[in-house]
Amino acid sequence: MGETSVDGAKMTDSPGGNAAIKSEKKTEGNSFFSWLLVLALLGAWLSVGVMWFDLVDYNSALGGVYDADGDGDFDVEDAKVLLGDTLYVSCKESISHSPHGSTYDAEPSLEFTTEESRPANQISPELPPATQPVPTSVSTPESIIETTEFTEEPTVESKEEKEAKKKKPKLLNKFDKTIKSEINAAEKLRKKGKIEESLHAFEALVQKFPQSPRCRYGKAQAEDDLAEKMRSNEMLLKAVNSYREVAELPDVPHDLIKATLKRRADRQQFLGRTRGSLATLEKLVQIFPEDVSLKNDLGVAHLLLGDNKSAKRIYEEVLARAPHDGFAKVHYGFILKSENKIAESIPYLREGLETGEPGTDDGRFYFHLGDALQRTGDKSAYDWYEAGHRRGHFASVWQRSLYNVPGLRAQPWWTAEETGYTVLVKMLERNWLTIRDEALSVLDGTSGQFSPEDENLRETGDWGQFTLWQQGRKVADSCRHVPKTCGLLERYPEATSCKRGQIKFSVMQVGTHVWPHTGPTNCRLRMHLGLVIPSKGCRIRCTNQTRSWEEGKVLIFDDSFEHEVWQEAESYRLIFIVDVWHPELTQLQRQTLSPI
Repeated sequence: MGETSVDGAKMTDSPGGNAAIKSEKKTEGNSFFSWLLVLALLGAWLSVGVMWFDLVDYNSALGGVYDADGDGDFDVEDAKVLLGDTLYVSCKESISHSPHGSTYDAEPSLEFTTEESRPANQISPELPPATQPVPTSVSTPESIIETTEFTEEPTVESKEEKEAKKKKPKLLNKFDKTIKSEINAAEKLRKKGKIEESLHAFEALVQKFPQSPRCRYGKAQAEDDLAEKMRSNEMLLKAVNSYREVAELPDVPHDLIKATLKRRADRQQFLGRTRGSLATLEKLVQIFPEDVSLKNDLGVAHLLLGDNKSAKRIYEEVLARAPHDGFAKVHYGFILKSENKIAESIPYLREGLETGEPGTDDGRFYFHLGDALQRTGDKSAYDWYEAGHRRGHFASVWQRSLYNVPGLRAQPWWTAEETGYTVLVKMLERNWLTIRDEALSVLDGTSGQFSPEDENLRETGDWGQFTLWQQGRKVADSCRHVPKTCGLLERYPEATSCKRGQIKFSVMQVGTHVWPHTGPTNCRLRMHLGLVIPSKGCRIRCTNQTRSWEEGKVLIFDDSFEHEVWQEAESYRLIFIVDVWHPELTQLQRQTLSPI
């Protein structure tokens, strides 16, 4: 049948016409194939000519365009990066932080143990509005509070990190580039989790090429990984020594020296070798004096050793060079507050937190900024407590302890029945006169035995303490003065074994005011037994509820919640403080939690 043409004319099926069309199509196909063949042959001969006469250095061209791992050429590892695989980061950093005290304690891990979660993410019961309502909206910058659920630190990059991204680290010297394939083979094993095989491969390379920095660095990394896998401090010490050996070799690329020594300092700190870590960081600062981030790390190392004076000097140097450095600001503000320079510390803590820079999103800085604002009468303190809560550092605006076990029942005031320690409470109330008389004998006869409160919690007045148990350990010398009291307590391990608390007498003189504050952990409850209580003028507030003591009666509260004390009576107040484990902690937790 005929077909209709585009213009509507009828097309006829002519045998002669079909033959002509077929012949024409065949000619066109043969012609097109011929041209493709010619072009292919030309391309092949051109390639041969270019390679034969070295007209183009393909290694340099590919290395310049596709070098993704920073070693100056193109290889399998670069291809992996271009295909979307994650680039191996040669130096893993982990900066340890510490609790909220006047000193920067780190509680260094002496062995591979599981610590409790530090931000308290448990949900506290809703509380009635405080006398000063906690703000529902926070006036701090959006960079500080992004969501109501804490996920991770803000991703704001420091100047050094941005520059590091622009300039890829060079980890290979000229010699190491000649053995790169062997290094990559050993490194591939490590990245695949075949750590023992990788270590053997790198050990063989070090034996074969003892002056190769990259081979020895690979050996150190494999030992580091194996230490984590085996949970072995002995193996980790080998890694620390291997990192040192890398830095001592000749012709080590600067980027490799920096990565090596930073990791060595970090692992030394993990092992509790704080002074060794400090020495390593000092060497880093000598080699890279312009790197502000290294000086910041050195300042932290001094703080961990309790050398606030040296840390202060370092952060002053950093801020003179980089006045907007958020990390230096929060740490400098922390030091000023530990020196009781309350008003002076506030702008540094606040401005440092507002930068959102890495290392600033830390519960201690929210804690100390809020505390400083409270002490100056600034109600915006609760804005910052709310910000800390939203960032996941505090369980609530009221409960601001930093060393916590998640999921424990959280309420400010407790009854004896709720704690499950009714036998202990009844014993204390039944023997309160005996306990009081021994306390008075110590207070009247050797008043020097009462040590002044040393945590800088008092606004005014005098507050003394006489400790019988500290961190679960009996103070034998003190118990010799009050043997009956200590004898009564010996039978109650919920108190005497509480490594996160104390058992002590507390005397507060007339005119004493204790600032609003919180304890360090949610792992304990605090019992107060009234011994000598004036008829009026003494009171304690925990959250928004205020109570008074009674002689011979026990008050129980959770001191991880904000509390405040006034002593406005006409004579001293004397109580007996007994800390007990939170009743919901298991026996295993009580045994394994670190002391505070």
